[in-house]
Amino acid sequence: MKMNRPPFDDGELRELGGLLPPPPVPGLAPDRELMLREAVLRKAAATVPPGAPGRREARAPRRRLFTVLVPALACSLAVGGVLVLDLDAPDRSAREAAPVAGDSTPGAHPAARLLDRVALAAAERSRPAVRADQFVYVESRVAHTAQNAGGGAAVLEPVRTRRIWLSADGSRPGLLREEGRPDTVLGDGPPVHVVDGPGATPRPVHPRPERPSVTAPTHRYVASLPTDPGALLRLIREETRGQGQHPDQRAFTAIGELLTETWAPPEVSAALYRAAARIPGVTVIPSATDASGRTGVAVARTAYGQQTQWIFDRTTYAFLGERTVLTESGAAGPAGTVVGTSAVLTTAAVDRAGRTPGRTAG
Repeated sequence: MKMNRPPFDDGELRELGGLLPPPPVPGLAPDRELMLREAVLRKAAATVPPGAPGRREARAPRRRLFTVLVPALACSLAVGGVLVLDLDAPDRSAREAAPVAGDSTPGAHPAARLLDRVALAAAERSRPAVRADQFVYVESRVAHTAQNAGGGAAVLEPVRTRRIWLSADGSRPGLLREEGRPDTVLGDGPPVHVVDGPGATPRPVHPRPERPSVTAPTHRYVASLPTDPGALLRLIREETRGQGQHPDQRAFTAIGELLTETWAPPEVSAALYRAAARIPGVTVIPSATDASGRTGVAVARTAYGQQTQWIFDRTTYAFLGERTVLTESGAAGPAGTVVGTSAVLTTAAVDRAGRTPGRTAG
């Protein structure tokens, strides 16, 4: 005989539910786990005011093997955890999201995501303060192409060592020393003779250096740059106005020059990378080699038949150097020809021009 059971009340349903195993939760795909970690990390860093006690900045990304985590566990490990980028793996999230120039949030264009990770690492990298009476010293390896006056393909010169000393506050002459070339004193033009009045004896006056700017920076100027990426990019566009080329390419070039021969404070370095992420047309190059033979991952921008690449270490995301490659065949050579390359080896603060420090990470 069939018995009709009355329906369960709410208390019975809760009791039965407690006896059942928890429903399965699917694990995150590696790229989604990475984006989730970064999002939580940025949100956590933004909720505490700068300089507040106990504030923890975002940890620099490190390359590690992934472990598939369920969402709750991924969230709990994101703050203070390890960020990972496997640029050799297929970038599935890039296919799922439409590219948006300048969007550095998870799901943005691959170049914006890479530059965001580089910025996180730059913000975490400690650097000693540079006194106003010191010089910023940059040692690099460089090579550029030379072309015969009669024409023909350009030939890449042998790589040479380049050392430059720049006055931190711009008040004293700097020095450029390149292997196989005579030294060049920087910012020490000939004196201008001034006559104070009729019959007065002309007196020599050394003109003041030009006002510091994005294209003629001092360390003091670079340290004062805005740390808001939007404001910084607007300033760079304004100060490079009228200097030829497209505004986007001018901004990209100016940021690259600031990266190669200045020593920006960590927060300014991070802002420069995030400003670059807002420039349309920036792409990722999976593998590129700098002038010293170090291979890394690069972001690049193509304009006027040339592609400029900024190369970063795959593990630390430190800036390694630049490379310029022809993207169109022409008088200088076929597409793919390297026409310029550099590698930053040492960046430091020294007390006088001509003095070389011990090896200091750049």
